[in-house]
Amino acid sequence: MSEFRLTQISDTHLGRRFPGLIANFHRVCEHIDADRPDLVINTGDVSFDGPTSRDDVVFAKSLHDALPVACRYLPGNHDIGDNPTAIGPAPKPPVSEAHRQQFRDIIGADHWSFEAAGWRFIGLNSLVMNSGLAFEAAQFEWLASEISRSNGGPVALFLHKPLFLDQPDDPETPETSIRYVPQPARARLIEMFSSLDLRLIASGHVHQRRDFTYRHTRHVWAPSAGFVINDKRQDRIAIKETGLVEYRFQPDSLEVRHLRAPGQLDVDVGELLAQMGAQ
Repeated sequence: MSEFRLTQISDTHLGRRFPGLIANFHRVCEHIDADRPDLVINTGDVSFDGPTSRDDVVFAKSLHDALPVACRYLPGNHDIGDNPTAIGPAPKPPVSEAHRQQFRDIIGADHWSFEAAGWRFIGLNSLVMNSGLAFEAAQFEWLASEISRSNGGPVALFLHKPLFLDQPDDPETPETSIRYVPQPARARLIEMFSSLDLRLIASGHVHQRRDFTYRHTRHVWAPSAGFVINDKRQDRIAIKETGLVEYRFQPDSLEVRHLRAPGQLDVDVGELLAQMGAQ
């Protein structure tokens, strides 16, 4: 395969009770149906609230099953719970093995690796990092094995949370500690990938579209496919809009296209919270 076309969606936050999010997902599906990439990756928060509503996970998977192409997934904090961090309050709810298994049983694998067009693609469960769960150590062992098998070609890493804001040693605050891969797991990941030709880190979580390069690695933050978070509730780092990201991988090159599906709307989180309060 000389070219591999991949579409990244993220933060779909699907649940039966949110028609605006369902409508946005259908617009994304229509675009994917017309474009027919080789693979779709959802980088997490597939469901609206997996830890408290198993039905959200079941419903989200049923909608993804209608996609006309193969799909891989990674869990987000709304799917399996959030990371403990060195500073700031304890996450609510914290990541748990039970919810990780629920994700795996209903959605599919929560970490994976494959090769296409001369690239190695690695997807990691970033929510178990710093959790102390047995799977945290198992995933790092699996990653070390995958790295040892690398053939020296370019690597693309996918995970729910961005690795960092601007650089690896960005200071953490209570407000930002849950936004990025937490320390010390972040430093461990960076060290493990230092021997590879890491060209791309693709993530979601922040609900803002961003694209920057640090040293030789391109960092792409996919926006939410479902909703935006207004400036009163979240500081503005980049572009706040719903959308998706398309990639074209060739043996030694990468093209990135940022776009919105026709008809996708910028549903505001305030509308969702109002719906929840009315229920």
